[in-house]
Amino acid sequence: MSNNDTTRRRVLKLAGGAMVVTLAGCTGSEDDSDEPSGNDSMDDGSMDDDSITETRTTDPAEAPRAEIDRFSEEAGTLMVRNEMNDLPDPNEPIDFDQGPFVTQGLGPDGTAVEYYNFDVQPTAPAPIYAFFRENGDPVKDQLNVIDVIPGDEGYNDFWHVHEVTVPDDYEANTVTSGADLMEHDLETTDTDSIKNCPVVPEGSTAAKRAGDEDEGLVEGWYEGEVVSYFLFEEAPLEATDSNEVPVSPIYVSFNTNPDEDGGGPQSGFMTEEMSDQTHNVVASLPGDESYSPLWSVTVYDNADFEDVSDLESATSATVLATDTATVNCPVVSVGME
Repeated sequence: MSNNDTTRRRVLKLAGGAMVVTLAGCTGSEDDSDEPSGNDSMDDGSMDDDSITETRTTDPAEAPRAEIDRFSEEAGTLMVRNEMNDLPDPNEPIDFDQGPFVTQGLGPDGTAVEYYNFDVQPTAPAPIYAFFRENGDPVKDQLNVIDVIPGDEGYNDFWHVHEVTVPDDYEANTVTSGADLMEHDLETTDTDSIKNCPVVPEGSTAAKRAGDEDEGLVEGWYEGEVVSYFLFEEAPLEATDSNEVPVSPIYVSFNTNPDEDGGGPQSGFMTEEMSDQTHNVVASLPGDESYSPLWSVTVYDNADFEDVSDLESATSATVLATDTATVNCPVVSVGME
């Protein structure tokens, strides 16, 4: 399994220790805002060094939408569209609540768990920009900004949150791209917060969550176009000392071992007879200090499948390959029947 170095991110909330700050533009617009709506356009759309509000603002409801394809050769690693697998077409909504996008596995103590499959992702997060007033309040109605989408170099489902401070006269959605940020020369501060926000086609669904967060789509900006992404917040994530996404181990077995013809991911996970239950074992769960939805994959011999029932037995199995890839698989259910 090769590592995919593309990266994209969207953010709803910024977690800093025990404090959670709502980021602007992620939870939809409100009618009772005291701020400018951000939907009024200036007659002159040119840049002006003296005032950021001289720039035309954009209404997200009227803006074009970016085309998203998670299954192109540029975007995918394990899930690449071909004539055999019937993966959704570019920009076609994806139902992640069906195979091959959801898997039944086991927790460290053998409890049944369920997790989504969002393919291989790198450990280097991509930046996402959230907007705040000088007093620390989020800019109402402003969508977060990213500068990569699936298929772009540097895309990642995991986003490193950057706070952008704007002046009092800033109108929401004046900035709709990374280029706008650079042109306006706004103050930007990186945080320790990492968010898991896979960018997906509009209309995509993923209804399962381990926590009580909203399962709906969030909108953001990419190069002046609107994009949609999910938010998974089953556990807070912070960047490592090397500014990477933390990882946790997962132990998996395939129907055909990787060292055999047709083996590895293309053969599918090994499951119990007449069941979708794998013996893939995650080493941590939401709530554990070591939990991360970015898993470092170790493959064990499928001859040991019946003997693997929890983390202890998984680590005792015959290992065929370690750290073969890092995959985005947020745990969305624990103790499922």
